[in-house]
Amino acid sequence: MRSIIDILDLSTEEINELVHTAEDIIAHPADYAEICHGKKLATLFFEPSTRTRLSFEAAMYELGGNVIGFSEANSSSAAKGESVSDTVKTVSCYADIIAMRHPKEGAPRVASMAASIPVINAGDGGHNHPTQTLADLLTIYRHRHSFSNLKLGLCGDLKFGRTVHSLLNAMSRYEGLEVVLISPDELKLPSYVKKDVLQKNNIPYVQTENLEEALPGLDIIYMTRVQRERFFNEEDYLRLKDTYILTPDKLKGTRDDLMIMHPLPRVNEISVAIDDDPRACYFEQVLNGKYMRMALIMKLLKEAGTI
Repeated sequence: MRSIIDILDLSTEEINELVHTAEDIIAHPADYAEICHGKKLATLFFEPSTRTRLSFEAAMYELGGNVIGFSEANSSSAAKGESVSDTVKTVSCYADIIAMRHPKEGAPRVASMAASIPVINAGDGGHNHPTQTLADLLTIYRHRHSFSNLKLGLCGDLKFGRTVHSLLNAMSRYEGLEVVLISPDELKLPSYVKKDVLQKNNIPYVQTENLEEALPGLDIIYMTRVQRERFFNEEDYLRLKDTYILTPDKLKGTRDDLMIMHPLPRVNEISVAIDDDPRACYFEQVLNGKYMRMALIMKLLKEAGTI
């Protein structure tokens, strides 16, 4: 039974296929309205979420299916000490596909090994978030019509940011990528990601703490929040949380077609004054996430032979 735990579980050909399916859903939504009629998605969210959980639910409803699940660990038998494996074995009896978020890295992979239905990783700790990356990729494609020859700036929490790690994994397979890593020293991209993704694929990159100097020349600036929930020390969080705030003044001298992206939720990283800038893409990313999750749900259920 195939599951999607890491963005690298999908080939570039499959990503292209999902992008084209999502674009067809956007153009012809009525053609997809009953494809998952009678099918159930289980959303197992052991960690809080707004966009990802509601996006999965909206995706399944718009495919004509139904949704069951829980939105926090305390409302599941995990609060009684049930293992992830037992939870998904149980849920496999009720649903056709699972979307799972968990604070522990690797938990969705453990789930996929125990489940008898497809499991989609909806975010695991600081590790992976493949469907956010699919939302990011559709957004990039609809603006650039390609994933090649792009200069990508990543700013903020590059250490714990699972969206950053997933996006780098995805983009590393395309030609002509250049990367600018913008973060305080304490939140630098982990050395294993630099080694296994950037250096392994001979991707040129620079590291800097200066956002303003990095912005000119970028095709994409991908802002991220400093994540309170990943810190062991509140003092460190408070010291670092407002390190980078993107404002209209800082955008002076940047490209007219710069893409301003953010996986959300936003705290202070992007001024609300930028929301009306035509280059702001972050709410478009939210909408694109629904379409790509629709495409992925259909793909996995078709491969499983259930639709």
